[in-house]
Amino acid sequence: MSPSVRRWLELAARGPDGDERAPLLAEGLLALGGRAVEERDGWFLTHVPAPEEAEAYVRDARARLVEISGMADVQVRVREIPEEDWAESWKRGLGPRRITPRLVVTPTWHPVEAGPGDLVVVLDPGMAFGTAEHGTTRGCLRLLDRTVTGGARILDVGAGSGILSIAAARMGAGEVVAIEGDDLAHEVILENVKRNGVEDVVTCRPVWADARSLAALGPCDGVVANIESHTLVSLLPGFHAALRPAGWLILSGILDIEWAEVRASAEDVGFSPDTLDEDGEWRSARFVRAS
Repeated sequence: MSPSVRRWLELAARGPDGDERAPLLAEGLLALGGRAVEERDGWFLTHVPAPEEAEAYVRDARARLVEISGMADVQVRVREIPEEDWAESWKRGLGPRRITPRLVVTPTWHPVEAGPGDLVVVLDPGMAFGTAEHGTTRGCLRLLDRTVTGGARILDVGAGSGILSIAAARMGAGEVVAIEGDDLAHEVILENVKRNGVEDVVTCRPVWADARSLAALGPCDGVVANIESHTLVSLLPGFHAALRPAGWLILSGILDIEWAEVRASAEDVGFSPDTLDEDGEWRSARFVRAS
């Protein structure tokens, strides 16, 4: 193998059997820079760029996972894999998926023929988070399909693969700004936007979102954000500042045990909960900004 081939670290974590806080490990892995999280035989797995000092990284990662999950007994294991192996592993089991009566998401290697009225999103997730296989993504897509109106201006915060931005464009949005600070994800978004022919609607800003940058991107009719819940809470003032009065906010990446806290934090900032989508242990919610 050429020394120029990028290598990735498969990072896996699990908590004690039966501990209801175990799903928080998924949030912790994303916070550590994971591309996406898969649950397999009680372990939560993700992939991160291989660090120079793997031993120190694993030690720090375990400490962070303990902090986020609140569980003292967290097991962590790692293995290094080449980038091409990582990419191929995510293709296994991925196929076309109908999310709503009219919305179909399919990977590039499984073309589908659109039926009358179908909206098709063709996606290559690459090294970015965002396929219709995850409950948080499906929840966002279902809520978007019930919410997006023609000509709306929308911010997609932490856009990942660009799946939500492209779907919003397919649903009739007039302008979608995809905000993504990860360099690899930014490249994936540009490719997927071009692949779906929505370059005239979707633009990508290669920046990390914070309250100030979000406010500067307003005013907008809607915001969608599918990221870990503690980041969602920290960005709530920025979401509020970016939205027009009576604008909508779709949040996901929220575990069932986190929902009450996120809802209360959103209400404190000036949002009213409107619709809740439940997909397994994950919650996606639509809020409305006060007039």
